[in-house]
Amino acid sequence: MATSPRKHDIEVEDRAGYLELLRTNDNYRRLWFGSSLSLLGDWFNLIALYTLVSTLTGSPLAIGVIFLAKMLPWALAAPVAGLIVDRYNRRRLMIGADLVRSVIVLGFLFVQEAAHVPLIYVLIAAQVVVGSVYVPAKSASIPNITAPRELLTANALSSATWSTMLAVGAALGGFVVEFAGIEAVFILDALTYLWSAWFVYRTVIPQNTEPDTDPLVRTAARKIMDGWSHLRAHPRVARIATAKATWALAGGGLVYMLTLIGEQVSPGAIAAGIGVLFMARGIGTGIGPIIARGLFTDQAKWPMVLGSAIAVSGGAYFVVGLVPWAPEGIALFTVIALVVMAHASSGGNWVLATVLLQKRTEDAYRGRVFATEWLLVMIAESISIGAASVLLEIGWLDLAGAVQLFAGAQVAFGLIWLLVVVPKELQSDAEVQEAGQADRADKIATPHEDA
Repeated sequence: MATSPRKHDIEVEDRAGYLELLRTNDNYRRLWFGSSLSLLGDWFNLIALYTLVSTLTGSPLAIGVIFLAKMLPWALAAPVAGLIVDRYNRRRLMIGADLVRSVIVLGFLFVQEAAHVPLIYVLIAAQVVVGSVYVPAKSASIPNITAPRELLTANALSSATWSTMLAVGAALGGFVVEFAGIEAVFILDALTYLWSAWFVYRTVIPQNTEPDTDPLVRTAARKIMDGWSHLRAHPRVARIATAKATWALAGGGLVYMLTLIGEQVSPGAIAAGIGVLFMARGIGTGIGPIIARGLFTDQAKWPMVLGSAIAVSGGAYFVVGLVPWAPEGIALFTVIALVVMAHASSGGNWVLATVLLQKRTEDAYRGRVFATEWLLVMIAESISIGAASVLLEIGWLDLAGAVQLFAGAQVAFGLIWLLVVVPKELQSDAEVQEAGQADRADKIATPHEDA
């Protein structure tokens, strides 16, 4: 049963400050410290992998398969991961995931020639399957280690940190690849997972786990269907669970094509070019949640903000497809600014959707709901990336045309959200207010037992 909607869900709230949260909440600070450096290593790793596959194969499809190797295994593992997160100790799961991933990433050191590229895909798949447990475990734990007034700040800070590590990791990753070699990046990434495990080990995370003693395999299918049934039974939860996937239907292909644009803006140093554009993506997704937190204090307006953010992101990318991708001069800076704008919008969409989903879902179901949300996102991104990489590989569209096509589709998806979802949310909010008024009237009319 989902948490019953209450009037405070749509009111302006008192919020903790960022420094206040980190200074006073030891458990959140430890979790944040550990995940921050781990994220930095992940972005080092990803830039190195894009560069390695591009250098060994020169194929747009081969690079697209990197994205698919990250998306599809996650999509398949996410529902089971949600069940595991709801059933077992989330802190121990995160520690175990970090330790296993530290070993997996060292396997990239064995890739030396084009014939070894399939090993990259296998290792990426293994890494993300393990990560599919860590991410919902972390998302489901944040409400358990923060006070209500800290929740939005904690999510905004987590999202901004993800983005900052993307920006810094992409920029430094390109630099390290060019000057220290790809192998150094993989070793650094393994060390960051050990750092994360240490900080999670020192974190206390309360949890309301389910008292289910049946074997995991026997109950997995039933529990997964139960999670989907929970979304169907609670439209207020289900609607918000589709916000990120709506962006991803075209956004996945656009982010994939960002790597190909990076090769064109810096043909002599591929890692640096990709790193610069992914740094711009990180800056955008970093400032977007901060802007959203400051501007949109009334939760009743958030669904409209979610749809608008999707459309604005697509509009910015559409202009990217029109601008020449020169390796120097004003054109490059224009592309960087547009990428920042596109992902500031997507970052705002991400953090507001996350907070709404956390508030509308009770703890016992939260892991499955977030895992199901991730399943939707990964399926949407996989379809988008697969379509973009095939279109480019067979030559039906050039890169600029493909960017414009997918960006236009993203604008359309944002408008559909505004026309379909927002009216239902407004109706739901009206019902919440009426229910709150009726509840107060009943309390006034009925004397309290202790009166």
